Amino acid sequence: MGELVWLEEDVAPGVATIRLQNGKMNPISNQVTAELTEVAEGLGARDDIGAVVIWGGEKIFAAGADINEFPEIANKAEAVAFSLRLHHALLAVENLPQITISAVNGYALGGGCEVSMSTDFRICGEKSVFGQPEVLLGILPGAGGTQRLPRLVGMTKAKELNYTGRQVKADEALDIGLVSEVVADDQVYPRSVELASAYAQGPAALRHIKWAMQTGIAKPIGDAVKDEAEAFGNCFETEDRVTGVASFLEHGPGKATFARK
Repeated sequence: MGELVWLEEDVAPGVATIRLQNGKMNPISNQVTAELTEVAEGLGARDDIGAVVIWGGEKIFAAGADINEFPEIANKAEAVAFSLRLHHALLAVENLPQITISAVNGYALGGGCEVSMSTDFRICGEKSVFGQPEVLLGILPGAGGTQRLPRLVGMTKAKELNYTGRQVKADEALDIGLVSEVVADDQVYPRSVELASAYAQGPAALRHIKWAMQTGIAKPIGDAVKDEAEAFGNCFETEDRVTGVASFLEHGPGKATFARK
């Protein structure tokens, strides 16, 4: 367990929580970036974990990058290296084979918004606020805000949010597809764990579905469907495929209990 990023296990069967713990505003500092990378890379090899929740606590998810570290960036090369470290961390999260959910209370701005967008789903509280305000500092998002945001909300809306740096409240975030669900603030983490628990009990096919979708989205359709065929074939080498098909033939759909193997 790191100092600022904790891995909490056994929150529910097959579910782990990545807990961001960096003071009142939870800034995404260099240390948080390094510890998040380490935790995510460790989780990627875990077969006993089927779903992961990222949570910043009851008050705030993450208010952005640690601006106090910006004066230490002396030139373009150092800025590029800074951004690539962030990308490495969030790609480690995005490429986790487990189903991932960001449980967002309070602010998810800048780097915080970018962390949330690296997960499969975002569950937020009624008072949550999202945004990419980097332009107000004379810079641009350096951890995927120019890339993941258009994939979630469309290019036109993403341009408007990145160009203006304005903040988006929970109801608008839901309307534009930035978040999956809005719940009462005190239900954000419990609801996220509830959803994660359901996914954690799903078949090994979930990992193959996630892989096929994430690798295929950036490819021409002819290449992407080859990935789908590969993933389809992988499913036929799992115990869960045998269990699922037998259960369907005997009891109908939705009755199988999977081993996630």
